[in-house]
Amino acid sequence: MSAPLRIALAGLGTVGIGVIRLLQANRDLVTTRAGRPLEIVSVSARDRTLDRGVDLSPYAWEEDMTAMAARDDVDVVVELVGGSDGPALTLARNAIAANKHFVTANKAMIAHHGLALAHASEAHGTALKFEAAVAGGIPVVKGLREGAAANAIEQIYGILNGTANYILSTMEASGADFATTLKDAQALGYAEADPTFDIEGVDAAHKLSILAAISFGAKVDFDAVACEGISRVRAADIAQADVLGYVIRLIGWADVAEIESGAPALLQQVKPCLVPKGHPLAHVTGATNAVVAEGNFSGRLLFQGAGAGDGPTASAVVADLIDIARGEAGNPFSVPTSELIAMEPAESGERTGQTYLRFTVTDRPGVLAEITAAMRDANVSIESLIQQGRANDGGEVLVAMVTHDGPERCVDAAVALLSGSASLTAPPLVMKILEE
Repeated sequence: MSAPLRIALAGLGTVGIGVIRLLQANRDLVTTRAGRPLEIVSVSARDRTLDRGVDLSPYAWEEDMTAMAARDDVDVVVELVGGSDGPALTLARNAIAANKHFVTANKAMIAHHGLALAHASEAHGTALKFEAAVAGGIPVVKGLREGAAANAIEQIYGILNGTANYILSTMEASGADFATTLKDAQALGYAEADPTFDIEGVDAAHKLSILAAISFGAKVDFDAVACEGISRVRAADIAQADVLGYVIRLIGWADVAEIESGAPALLQQVKPCLVPKGHPLAHVTGATNAVVAEGNFSGRLLFQGAGAGDGPTASAVVADLIDIARGEAGNPFSVPTSELIAMEPAESGERTGQTYLRFTVTDRPGVLAEITAAMRDANVSIESLIQQGRANDGGEVLVAMVTHDGPERCVDAAVALLSGSASLTAPPLVMKILEE
């Protein structure tokens, strides 16, 4: 049998310890499938004294994780620390420069620096792997790069953040409001103490930018992702969606359109959407992730599973290590970096579809007429409209409507016409309706 693949592991949190446990529990299976043993030789973390529930004595300890890149007894460095910059990025750069293979679960670093790291890894003939960075244990990166390699991907979209999905599906089941559900999610460990990246869509945007690059041969462009979170979604919106035959999910979406010059333009957006109850994504609840890719020959492909956690994410990390042990490096973004295209951000205005709008307005005569007049003037056709007031006189009223199919720019124009209106007590909530 070939010599072991020697691994340095930076980060001994939930996932790092999960990698150690997986390699211990499935040692023989992994060795057989990899064609050689996978052997951890060095580890690093912030606190050496912390009891992590596993025996770390067989591994050399590095106080400075960036020093792992210089070890002569290491073939591949695994980074599970996180953060788009700082020590994680230094370790990545140093490891690749030292001709080490590099595996990471760090979606923020790949979203911000993945192109440069991929270019460096190509120059040094090493592998850069990040299956665990997108959707935890779901093999969506491998599925797109390999299983769907013969297809032109027409669009890719899905539920990319488990925390947001847990909150929305729990609100759906319980009828509770957003603030209460978020607090409960934090108490149960489904949401961080600072949940901003999750609930405002930033985490999903990191993942989407990576998936878009792989799917469309584009250079990673995280800054071009239009991002809106779920903090403004009310229990009343979820109840209204249910009556209309929908559920609400935070959806990351990317596709390519052609602009006037004939060049391709990339649309990337993360926003709460209404999903028809018959759509596969409507049945994704809890902290689960799901990704839909539409191939021009394969048709709809659905990848679904746990988007986080020690076991699923560790599984993805070790899958990357097995590929490296087999000598299967591949291009990080499906094609060489020299062939990735810097696509212009696409405007969504000319896209057509139905839209859900919810207005929070003062309870007085004439408000509804003002809203419908703005819709008329912007050429927005209303399919259904519901007005729901509060019990107390003079309170707020929720006005919800669903439009007929029409250009998104018309909806944007209607919202702009109402901007600054004294009748509105909050900005309108606008949600795209996914087609079934």
